[in-house]
Amino acid sequence: MATEKTNYATGKRKSAIARTWIKPGTGVITVNDRPVDEYFAVSTAQTILRQPLALTNNLDAFDITVKVHGGGISGQAGAVRHGITKALILFDPELRSSLKRAGFVKRDPREKERKKYGQKGARARFQFSKR
Repeated sequence: MATEKTNYATGKRKSAIARTWIKPGTGVITVNDRPVDEYFAVSTAQTILRQPLALTNNLDAFDITVKVHGGGISGQAGAVRHGITKALILFDPELRSSLKRAGFVKRDPREKERKKYGQKGARARFQFSKR
């Protein structure tokens, strides 16, 4: 175990946080102690989190363990992708330029806007009646 190099990174997206560990292996991805295709039943979410691995041709090169909480399916998949990207960069800094070009390195800053008082929602207003 001492010879295997494990890299840890934290990925975030919306309100989801993913703690990600990668180590050289056979391509097994585990999310919250479950296989990735069982945890993320939606195929688009699986595609999203595998993007950095596919881009760097490392789909079968690493075993990945992820603990993710908060948010929904889309946010969690984005958080896992961000965590995998950061961990890959720690493992091999040469990959940074291609991952950055694809837009995976930067955390997506979009968050839900808060509801304002006296209004229906963040931007939606109650219907105005002149009379």
